[in-house]
Amino acid sequence: MTPVIRMTGIEKRFPGVYALREAQFDLYAGEVHALMGENGAGKSTLMKILSGIYSPDSGSIQVNGQEEKIVGPRAAQALGIGIIHQELALMPDLNVAQNIFIGREPRNRWGVLNEAQLNRDAEAIFAAMKVPIDPKAEVRSLTIAKQQMVEIAKALSFRSRILIMDEPTAALNDAETDELFAIIRRLKSEGVAIVYISHKMDEIRRISDRVTVMRDGAYVGTVAAADTPIETIISMMVGRELDQTAAEIPDLSAAPVVLSVRGLKRGRMVRDVGFDLRRGEILGFAGLMGAGRTEVARVIFGADPREAGDITVNGQPRNIRSPRDAVAAGIGYLSEDRKHFGLALGIDVRGNIALPSLERFSDRFMRVDEPALAKVAADYIQSLAIRTPSDKQEVRLLSGGNQQKVVIAKWLLRDCDILIFDEPTRGIDVGAKAEIYRLLLDLAAQGKAIIVISSELPEVLRLSHRIAVMCEGRLTGILPGGPNTSQQEIMRLATLRDGALEGALA
Repeated sequence: MTPVIRMTGIEKRFPGVYALREAQFDLYAGEVHALMGENGAGKSTLMKILSGIYSPDSGSIQVNGQEEKIVGPRAAQALGIGIIHQELALMPDLNVAQNIFIGREPRNRWGVLNEAQLNRDAEAIFAAMKVPIDPKAEVRSLTIAKQQMVEIAKALSFRSRILIMDEPTAALNDAETDELFAIIRRLKSEGVAIVYISHKMDEIRRISDRVTVMRDGAYVGTVAAADTPIETIISMMVGRELDQTAAEIPDLSAAPVVLSVRGLKRGRMVRDVGFDLRRGEILGFAGLMGAGRTEVARVIFGADPREAGDITVNGQPRNIRSPRDAVAAGIGYLSEDRKHFGLALGIDVRGNIALPSLERFSDRFMRVDEPALAKVAADYIQSLAIRTPSDKQEVRLLSGGNQQKVVIAKWLLRDCDILIFDEPTRGIDVGAKAEIYRLLLDLAAQGKAIIVISSELPEVLRLSHRIAVMCEGRLTGILPGGPNTSQQEIMRLATLRDGALEGALA
C-alpha cells in the first residue's frame, strides 16, 4: 500500500539551532500514527514543514505517491492536509459557523453573506462527525473540548484527509478526552490519516496504531503501539533509562509552618479553604477541572481579590492584595499558562530570569550591571540544565521544558521561600518531566515550601508529601502522599459533592 505521506531526508536549520537532521516519517490512510519525542526533538518543526508553515532546507515530501513542494499553508490545504495546533486559533466573539468558514463564507451574486447556507454547511460537517454543536453558538460559550471539535470541523471543511493533531488533550479532562477519541476513531474508520503528537503515554496506547520517535531532530525508529512497552518508547525518546520510582516521603509533622491559610473565600470557586504548608514540604493539590485549585493559588498570590480569609506567612499575618504583595512576602507563582503569565517571550533568557529582581542589578539611575546579571544567568542556566545556545537566546525559541526552567530560575533568583507550581509539567515530555520532578524535590530538600497543582494523579502521588483534594471550590480532604494513598481515594474526595461533604464532615 502506498502511504499518503512519505517524508525522507528532511533537514531544517534555524539561527544557532540544527532543528532537523535527515528526519523521516510516513503515514497511511485510516491510521493514527503517534509522533513522539522530548521537547526540542523536532516533532513540531517536522509537522510545520508538512503543513506548509516552514520550508525544508532539503529532503523529499510525497503526498499520495507524488513528489510535492508545499510552499505554504494554502498549498497544504489544497493537498488535503490540515493541522490543529495545541493553542486553538479560534475567534471567540464569532459564532461556530463563522469560525469554520472564515474568509470562505457562502455569498449570493451581490456579495451578501448567505447566513442560512453558512449554518447548513456547518451543520452538515457536525452531522458527519456525529457531534451536536450549534453552528450559531458563540465560540467563547463552548467548552475547550467543544472548541477542539470546531477546530477539527474547520480542518474537515477543507476536505482534509490528513489531520495533524498537536497535543489535542492538553487542556481536556478525562470525559472530554473520551469524546475526542470517539471522533478520532470515527475519522479513522472513514479513511482519514491522523498524526497524533502527545506526551501522554496512556493516550498513545489507547488511540494510536504506530509510534514514531524522534530525538535531537533525527529519526530514532517506528514501532507498533500495541506491542511495544511504554518503557521502550521512553528509552527511545530520551536515550537513557529514567527513574520512575516515587521519592521516599519524610515525616515533616515537626517542621515549622511557613504558610497558613484560613477561611479563604472567592465566589463559588473558593469556599472556606484552609490548610498549612510546612518548610521543606511539597503539598499537592488534586481535583477535577473546575474544582477551584488554580483559583485558590491565584487568591493566595493576590492575582484575584479574596472576599474573606486570612493568610499568614512565617507566623506573620499578611494582607496580600496584589502579586507585588505576595512577592514581598516571599511567595512565587508559576502559572499553568507560562507563555502568557510566566514569560516575556520576546526577550532573552537573561532578561526573563532577571525580571522580578532587576533592582538588584540596577543603580539609582536605572543603569543595569550587565556583567553581574550575565554571571547570575549563567549560574542558573548551568544549575538548572537549561538547554539554550546562550543567555541571549529569545525565550520563545526554547522548548517547553526549558521555558519552564527559566520561570523557575526567576523565582529562585528572587529567593522566594514559598513556591506555587500550577501544572508544572503541562505540555512537557517525559525526559523534561523527570528533570522538573528532580528539581522540585531538590528545592524541597533545601527547605523551600512548595504547592504543586496537577491534573495528573500519578504526578501528584509521586511528588507530594501530602495531597489536598478539592471539589466544587471546597477542600474535601488532605491525604498522605506516596504509596500510602491510591488514585481511587483521591477521586473519591474529588467527587465529594456538597451534600456528601456535609454528611462526611458532620
